[in-house]
Amino acid sequence: MPTVNAYAAPSATEDLIPTTIERRDVGPRDVLIEIKYAGICHSDIHTVRGDWGPQQYPLAPGHEIAGIVTEVGSEVTRHKVGDRVGVGCMVNSCKECANCLAGEEQYCLKGMVGTYGAVDRDGTITQGGYSTHVVVVEDFVVTIPEGIELDVAAPLLCAGITTFSPLRRWGAGPGKKVAIVGLGGLGHMAVKLAHAMGAEVTVLSQSLKKQEDGLRLGADHYYATSDAGTFEALAGSFDLIINTVSASIDISSYLQLLSLDGTLVNVGAPAEPLPVNAFALIGGRRAFAGSMIGGIRETQEMLDFCAEHGIGAEIEVIPAEKINEAYERVLASDVRYRFVIDTATF
Repeated sequence: MPTVNAYAAPSATEDLIPTTIERRDVGPRDVLIEIKYAGICHSDIHTVRGDWGPQQYPLAPGHEIAGIVTEVGSEVTRHKVGDRVGVGCMVNSCKECANCLAGEEQYCLKGMVGTYGAVDRDGTITQGGYSTHVVVVEDFVVTIPEGIELDVAAPLLCAGITTFSPLRRWGAGPGKKVAIVGLGGLGHMAVKLAHAMGAEVTVLSQSLKKQEDGLRLGADHYYATSDAGTFEALAGSFDLIINTVSASIDISSYLQLLSLDGTLVNVGAPAEPLPVNAFALIGGRRAFAGSMIGGIRETQEMLDFCAEHGIGAEIEVIPAEKINEAYERVLASDVRYRFVIDTATF
């Protein structure tokens, strides 16, 4: 079982440090990937710090992985050595339940296997993309089209698919008014994607400090939610609202911004509950929904869509030694809009 260089959290309260982790040998249906870039997601911070429950340490996070195939198993048919590939938030599932058979592996009824901090089918704890190499079963490896550079592609494997999936499912497109709550790692991708789909896009952010960016990324309108007048002016305006923030917000106030039969979809994952006033739903036959990444087939569709429309994440590439500093900057909303680790610095 080979060891590879990585950065991992020794505990919930300590900084990530250089270390080595073990990867399994390449099996008949496995793909060995030399990781070139790994995005930093807010979920990485929540997980390693125990916000979503206790973890086994040391833990190397990272589920926005872009790299090159360097070895394939004897039965692999989807990928070959030299291919540009990506791995997102999951690396396995039962492949047998109704959801898996429908191409919705992220909702596997037996529980999908997360890219890090999860129990894999062989009983080991998965370790993520803050490392030089990863071994993944071919079914959970996607192709990164030639039209996208690997560094800007990495965040698409989480931030991209997390926003693409609900935009597609709830029909973002021409004639639809879509609002994006928050202009961070997820939000900036939601704006780009909704705009490329042809929707009329509005950003709802705490302040106007990112307004110029929002309009540049494809938003048609930009409002500050700290201004009470915003909620009065926009009442009943939107067909679809995508909430991307990972902090508690007043969901009932945002529901009032939906038109009849509108839907608010939560993709941010705060650690605390989000209370909802039932009358905010009843009053306009509104819906409050959730969405989690996408299946492998839809993730490939998203990457192909991004290549076709020239879409990549807005990134700041950092060396490994700046990971802990980057975590603090993410928590302070001081990144535009996704940190990506150059794994050559491991």
